[in-house]
Amino acid sequence: MKILVVGSIAYDSVETPYGKRENEPGGSALYFSAAASFFNSVNVVGVVGSDFDTSKISFLKKRHVNFDGLYVESGETFRWGGRYHTNMNKRDTLFTYLNVFEDFNPTIPDHYKDSQYVFLANIDPDVQLDVLQQISNPKLTVLDTMNFWINGKKDVLLNVVKKSDILILNDEELQELSGHDNLVNAGREIIQLGPKYVIIKKGEHGAMLYYNDRFFISPAFPLDKVIDPTGAGDTFAGGFLGYLASANEMSDQHLRRSIVYGGVMASFVVQDFSFKQLQNLDKQSINQRYKEFKELTIF
Repeated sequence: MKILVVGSIAYDSVETPYGKRENEPGGSALYFSAAASFFNSVNVVGVVGSDFDTSKISFLKKRHVNFDGLYVESGETFRWGGRYHTNMNKRDTLFTYLNVFEDFNPTIPDHYKDSQYVFLANIDPDVQLDVLQQISNPKLTVLDTMNFWINGKKDVLLNVVKKSDILILNDEELQELSGHDNLVNAGREIIQLGPKYVIIKKGEHGAMLYYNDRFFISPAFPLDKVIDPTGAGDTFAGGFLGYLASANEMSDQHLRRSIVYGGVMASFVVQDFSFKQLQNLDKQSINQRYKEFKELTIF
């Protein structure tokens, strides 16, 4: 079952207490694909500038990631810079240069339009809505967003939310979109807007799945060192939807396993800068950490 991801492709410059890297490949589409490709083939739609070095993502092509939907425009690739504090939950954005991404309005390739699983990464809701109108009856649509769009384009965003099956937010974004401080009430409010499921990202504290008036809670994997948390949320989404598409079944068991696999993939990506840890990862290591995840919650 092929997965379609529509999102950003960027050069990131990141500083953490463990070092500094400049112009490393990043962006939601690449982090998602680097994780999802361990479980399923992925179709990517994104845009880069003429300055982008595609050799840095050649490893993804070997893992059945299709870049027929990658547009190369004259100009510079989207660039983002950030500095993380000792407490990795806090960071300062140093710069954001949208460059060619500013006018991103993709045409979905014909052979992508029958993708059954769709991930709309954190991009302009107008673009997300346009993408959905180009897709032929997807089996499952997963939506990510952020407070910038909640504040700036809420009406359009709510239209996309209504057409999505799963909404991924952090707890602050969930509270802002729903108008409720309590997560239970917030989850109920979001379900009334259209999605069947809400995933609440809680960073170092794991993730929560809310559906049918029930919660499933998965912890984050305990690590002695987090090198770079950039892209952890998109990596989580890649592990989640990658596994779910491979199972091709929306049972409670597979949904919960998908949340755990999302946490597994996120736990790997933060152990190095960019997605270097995912580049050298193997399925055996993924399955071993999945088993360790299970042991964390047996009582």
